[in-house]
Amino acid sequence: MARIAGVDIPKNKRGVIALTYIFGVGASRAKAVLSQANVNEDKKVSEWNDDEIGAIREAVSQFKIEGELRSEVSLNIKRLMDIGCQRGIRHRAGLPLRGQRTKNNSRTRKGKRKTVANKKKATK
Repeated sequence: MARIAGVDIPKNKRGVIALTYIFGVGASRAKAVLSQANVNEDKKVSEWNDDEIGAIREAVSQFKIEGELRSEVSLNIKRLMDIGCQRGIRHRAGLPLRGQRTKNNSRTRKGKRKTVANKKKATK
């Protein structure tokens, strides 16, 4: 198992797929990193030698990834909440941000249903 940017890369997968296990590295960035390091995309991680792993580490280190990226994202969200803009208010309330309807859907964002009982009518 190769270790790049503090993340254990699975050794039985192709290089392009394995690099996406790093937070901040998607498919296109993984392809760019491998081409910059002169490593074949179809080569499995177990077939990489030490020189190739070093070149990949060097290429990945140029990007903002893992902890640094996570902290930047969380600071951006905190900034939105502090200035009180629409997106910040929705973040604070735990609701969807991008105009989705919330009457029926958005269970992922709102969490498990909280049933509210009806008011009982007074009997005579």
